[in-house]
Amino acid sequence: MKYLLAPLLLLLLAGCATAPKPALPDNSAVMPVSKLEQDHYDWFGRHEEILRVKDTVQPEVVFIGDSITHQWGGTPAAKPHPSPGEKVLKTTLGGYRTLNLGFGWDRTQNVLWRIEHGELDGLQPKAVVIHIGTNNTSPGHARPNTAAEIAEGISAICDRVHSKVPHAKIIIMAIFPREAQPEHPRRQMINATNRLLPAVARAQQAAFVDLTPLMLAPDGQLPREVARDLCHLTEKGYQIWADALLPILAGSKTR
Repeated sequence: MKYLLAPLLLLLLAGCATAPKPALPDNSAVMPVSKLEQDHYDWFGRHEEILRVKDTVQPEVVFIGDSITHQWGGTPAAKPHPSPGEKVLKTTLGGYRTLNLGFGWDRTQNVLWRIEHGELDGLQPKAVVIHIGTNNTSPGHARPNTAAEIAEGISAICDRVHSKVPHAKIIIMAIFPREAQPEHPRRQMINATNRLLPAVARAQQAAFVDLTPLMLAPDGQLPREVARDLCHLTEKGYQIWADALLPILAGSKTR
């Protein structure tokens, strides 16, 4: 009998040794990672500054995102360049204590890393405004993502926000239009992603705000008076954004 058991035992052991390991997620947009791209500012320094100042600010509104959010200005300051959104932040949204968690060149996976490394810890904001995903359409030190992958990344961010600040109202912004022409492949990718975000917002019990019609000309072109380089907003662009947020934030303040 023992001669029969020995080969069977060897087969079992061999099977254990060659069993496949669980696969890592294929979607890079949901895999937290720190700085990926070189920009004009100190990515890790900005993260550390946020950790130092966030408890002092005690924000009512937290903005999370990439360079478009970064250029709202506010706290912490968007160094070294002036922020086209600073004036609008002060005049239109000045009734709220705000914290700016916008980082130039960030993708959804960078935001996930930053949340996991303390940027929301201990805060009690009334609202969290999320605008992220445009850089997930770009090549670089991470591959471009599909529309479904980007939507999954935004949903994962909402999950993390719920876990860190469960009483905050989440406001998901549709990704702002890029490129001049509506037929541009990047614009089409952004549009495809935005079509998925209302379902994400419903599942996350979040508000969804799409400013695309307000930012585009009647023929679908993106004017430079709204987005100076066909991506980053001008003061007029930030005013459109602020005006849309005001009634939602007013409702959040009473919660």
